[in-house]
Amino acid sequence: MLIGMDQTTIISLISIIMAGFTTSIGCIAPSIGEGRAIVSAMTSIAQQPDAAPTITRTLFVGLAMIESMAIYSFVVSMILIFANPFWNYIISNGGK
Repeated sequence: MLIGMDQTTIISLISIIMAGFTTSIGCIAPSIGEGRAIVSAMTSIAQQPDAAPTITRTLFVGLAMIESMAIYSFVVSMILIFANPFWNYIISNGGK
């Protein structure tokens, strides 16, 4: 256990660190995925310009799916900061 810290401080510290980690990984991975999807779509359109409407439509659906991962990561990080389930444990034990 960390010296000189009560449970409230430890849970706050861990929650903030994990929220930052969740947000950073949750933004980096979808960004890489979206970049790769766009590169593949542009290559496909360059090779078959007649299929551009179909490729574009599929690209936008795929980008929406990829972006949902970033949104879920953001929601998890906000839950860790503002609605942390561990706070109920601390409150019920009186912050000991």
